[in-house]
Amino acid sequence: MYPGFHAAATPDHPAIVMAGSGERVSYRELDERSNRLARLWWERGLRRGDHVAIVLENHPRYFDAVWAALRSGLYYTPVNWHLTAPEIEYIVRDCGARSILTSASLASTVTGLETEIPLVLGGEIEGWEPYEVAVAGMPSTPLDDEPEGIGMFYSSGTTGRPKGIVFPLPGGSVRDGPSMAVDPRLGMSADDVYLSPAPLYHAAPVVTCSLVHRQGGTAVILERWDAEACLAAIERHHCNRAQFVPTMFVRLLKLPQDVRDRYDVTSLRHATHAAAPCPVEVKRRMIEWWGPIVWEYYSSSENIGSTIIGPEEWLAHPGSVGRPSRSVVHICDDDHRPLPPGEIGIVWFETPGATFEYKDDPEKTASSRSPEGWFTIGDIGYVDEDGYLYLTDRKAFTIISGGVNIYPQEAENVLVLHPAVADVAVIGVPNADLGEEAKAVVQLLEPDEAGPEMEAELLAFCRERLAAFKCPRSIDFEARLPREDNGKLYKRLLKDRYWVNRPSRII
Repeated sequence: MYPGFHAAATPDHPAIVMAGSGERVSYRELDERSNRLARLWWERGLRRGDHVAIVLENHPRYFDAVWAALRSGLYYTPVNWHLTAPEIEYIVRDCGARSILTSASLASTVTGLETEIPLVLGGEIEGWEPYEVAVAGMPSTPLDDEPEGIGMFYSSGTTGRPKGIVFPLPGGSVRDGPSMAVDPRLGMSADDVYLSPAPLYHAAPVVTCSLVHRQGGTAVILERWDAEACLAAIERHHCNRAQFVPTMFVRLLKLPQDVRDRYDVTSLRHATHAAAPCPVEVKRRMIEWWGPIVWEYYSSSENIGSTIIGPEEWLAHPGSVGRPSRSVVHICDDDHRPLPPGEIGIVWFETPGATFEYKDDPEKTASSRSPEGWFTIGDIGYVDEDGYLYLTDRKAFTIISGGVNIYPQEAENVLVLHPAVADVAVIGVPNADLGEEAKAVVQLLEPDEAGPEMEAELLAFCRERLAAFKCPRSIDFEARLPREDNGKLYKRLLKDRYWVNRPSRII
């Protein structure tokens, strides 16, 4: 099913609700708008396999473009509008976008972009076509043949420049249903009201919202992340499903108790989190607050495999990201030799039918594959005797200090629990004797508390809970860490400050 089906069956049912403003988009409106844009692109010469880009904040018209691409055989690329103009230009140029949809509020970052069909919402940008004018004369009926399109997302760039992740286009029609399989434990129905609190330029939010639309449910979209606004949206719109990243859980838990108690979130029956490792104590506290409704999955934009774990399973295997779903997990050492349960190594997925390429980067593509045809994105971890996977960190983030491997995630998971800490990154910095040593870079809830006393307090806090060699030797304070709203931290940007004119292992 897809919006055209629901537009005929339940035309006035809301497909989209903007959480703050309450603006609604019905299935009839979503169907007609996406048809008009698909028709415009088709009339202007775009054909199956062409690319379009969406440079747009969380906006009620975002899915005009997503569904127009999905129902006309195009690749759509959501672009992080927080990036600088040169960064946005790189992605738009690299993906070969023949059309861009943006808003007038982003004029300063998109003005120099070049594309055949530049479309702007909510105002004017010199050289850009007003979106409403461009589509006004287009029919609201679907193309005769609606080949299914797909998203082309870019890697987060946490360890280097973002790379486009290219999947083969699905072979059928969008009317036949989604080409991607979804674990039934995460499935949705027309009765669901799903809260999407993250920016739509990330893969999980935009894909999950489109899956909601395929089922005929309602996607409630938070205009921007705010912990209290999230609770208010759950209560106001009676959301029964939502998806988060661990940093959102941290922000929610650090709200004052009276604020947390102010909102009724009992409508929630399924809260999913993914995208980054979640500290055990953070997840335990969320289950204590919301009950046994917190699910977790581990996957990637490359879609090479996944694991899933429910709340009861997790309580029996705290810290695990679950067991494979439609995949087999292999843990291997650096020489690709299999490792037994409990030993840490590179995580490989054996997933029949999985395939992708990094755009114009055959070397990176080849490095993601094993001789057997397994896939990896460079995460490291181990499995226990029951087959549950535990992640320890990204291979590129491992600190090698005097020949000893230090996994920064362990110290990060401890330090973020300190009441004064809003966010933390542990990185390797130069050490003349050891090669590198661990340093924490901390964002405090109250920046004025930064200083030697707070540094000593945090180091002691960590050493009380972890072996000393796993703890940072020093702490620097930053007003804000370069963390994306998808929960991923751009450690590359932090490391670069400490490795000036010295070779870091992160490339």
